[in-house]
Amino acid sequence: MKFRQLMVVTISLLVLFAFTACSQDTPQKVRLAEVTRSIFYAPEYVALEKGFFAEEGLDVEMTTTWGGDKTMTALLTGGADVALVGSETSIYVEAQGATDPVINFAQLTQTDGTFLVAREKVDNFTWEQLKGSTFLGQRKGGMPQMVGEFVLKKHGIDPHNDTTLIQNIDFANIPNAFASGTGDYVQLFEPTASIFENEGKGYIVASFGTESGHVPYTTFMARDSYMKENPEVIEKFTKAVYKAQIWVQEHSAKEIAEAIAPHFQDTDLSIIETVVDRYKSQGSFATDPILDEEEWNNLQDIMDEAGDLPKRIDYETLVNTDIAKKVMAK
Repeated sequence: MKFRQLMVVTISLLVLFAFTACSQDTPQKVRLAEVTRSIFYAPEYVALEKGFFAEEGLDVEMTTTWGGDKTMTALLTGGADVALVGSETSIYVEAQGATDPVINFAQLTQTDGTFLVAREKVDNFTWEQLKGSTFLGQRKGGMPQMVGEFVLKKHGIDPHNDTTLIQNIDFANIPNAFASGTGDYVQLFEPTASIFENEGKGYIVASFGTESGHVPYTTFMARDSYMKENPEVIEKFTKAVYKAQIWVQEHSAKEIAEAIAPHFQDTDLSIIETVVDRYKSQGSFATDPILDEEEWNNLQDIMDEAGDLPKRIDYETLVNTDIAKKVMAK
């Protein structure tokens, strides 16, 4: 009888051990919504392709939601756990009286990612040359347009009075509009800017990222409730992001391009390398996940200058750096 009882206990313990081991080996799924697909987000794809998320026991399921409003809707309705989007969206949500705030916890890019592209080749470009031109800008209220206006005003140009400003074209259609003859200048993301230059459709004359200074341009964020319910997941996620940021800093543009190429199958590898090198050399990729207070204030100054800041939100209200600092300390 004792032998039989001992066997039952032993088998029960083995089953429990097997179940526990199995549970520990099962990756935690994280649904990630990125605002668009862009080489600008290279460290994110490095984290996926180099297995940094997997090393932390996370199964990251990434979806491209194509637009800040759609990304934030996915996050707020529970369709995504984490979002990669501009920090201005968290301010808009908070200003509307959100009961479950969206918290910025890990920064990915720290400058604007757009470039000024001229239709004709310009020697000795100066911003003054935009006066009297037709400028094809970005959607009102979005970070590209706000940064664009901030930079132009910094150089003494009122985009609404000194240029014929066009900003009623959908983000996805702006390159086609310029290619078909609309505008003398256009504000474009990569790799479109470099592709246009290669094809003779336009010429990069300036970088909005270099001109605007550091801002939390794209940040990983999550609902406050999700972060409180899943602190270990957020910490592991941030650790994987930090690993990717270090890897990007320590490797060449060519190596980075080769790593992220599976996410840009329609783009030539040489173009990817050119774009990565351009972003890396101007310091667009954040070197760590901390969003600092100076960047946060710079963001709100830019939004205010554009007339799109609903109200100022304290840094501590929507930014959590405790996780990033803990990860970096380890």
